Amino acid sequence: MSDGWLITGAGGMLGQDLLARLADDGGTAVGLDRATLDITDADAVRAVLAEHRPAVVVNCAAWTAVDDAESRESEALRINGEGPLRLAEACAEYGAVLLHVSTDYVFAGDATSPYPEEAPTGPRSAYGRTKLAGERAVLETLPETGYVVRTAWLYGAGGGNFVRTMIKLEGIKDTLDVVDDQHGQPTWTVDLADLLVRLGHGALAGTAPAGVYHGTSSGETTWFGFTREIFRLLGADPERVRPTTSEAFVRPAPRPAYSVLGHERWARAGIEPGRPWPEALAEAFPSLVEAERG
Repeated sequence: MSDGWLITGAGGMLGQDLLARLADDGGTAVGLDRATLDITDADAVRAVLAEHRPAVVVNCAAWTAVDDAESRESEALRINGEGPLRLAEACAEYGAVLLHVSTDYVFAGDATSPYPEEAPTGPRSAYGRTKLAGERAVLETLPETGYVVRTAWLYGAGGGNFVRTMIKLEGIKDTLDVVDDQHGQPTWTVDLADLLVRLGHGALAGTAPAGVYHGTSSGETTWFGFTREIFRLLGADPERVRPTTSEAFVRPAPRPAYSVLGHERWARAGIEPGRPWPEALAEAFPSLVEAERG
């Protein structure tokens, strides 16, 4: 086995930033996008691990179309549930650590204080159910070397996301109505990539126990509060952003009203959890504006 890393879903927003972070470390990393590796193909997964013999595999591949999953749950389950199982089986065979990226949607979203890592799950959407299936596959197949990292409200320069959409809309809309009854933690993919790298190193060193971690920024806000901060950073008037409720934007999949995640397990791994979301957004902002306005 090498000391290298293998990233699935490497063409996505998080995968790109993770490869960049590993490159900064000077380590060996192989990135495979969905066109290069179908994680549901057991033979293909085994062949890739046999070829590269990575020390750490990070699964960033996922079905992320939340609303489409409501009518195509079996397809989403194949990628979000069966795919992680195939990766976990191959990691067990070749002795690799697996870091699997999951989501806040595995919770019911009806809490009033941050969800601890061991809180009971209760997904209310097809997407959440399929992601929970993937979590269970990893933890049951790799009880000593399987890691689940739940995240939420991701944004970054390498793909479409809420921040880039708001930057675009600020330039063409006089006012914006934004939901103010959904609470969460905006999280920069660069920060999550750093947490994943440190967790992987901790796993290899034996200092980070296997299991569930929450990879989000600290603090909390609503989509409304998030958008007002985006406008402020743009130098636009935050008063142009007006609060509304989820009832104004009914979608096929229910959105969690409360997606704030607790970060207690990082201390056991000797790793500092995510920094406050406004601090991360301020640092990320120039790259996001450049990516959107180019």
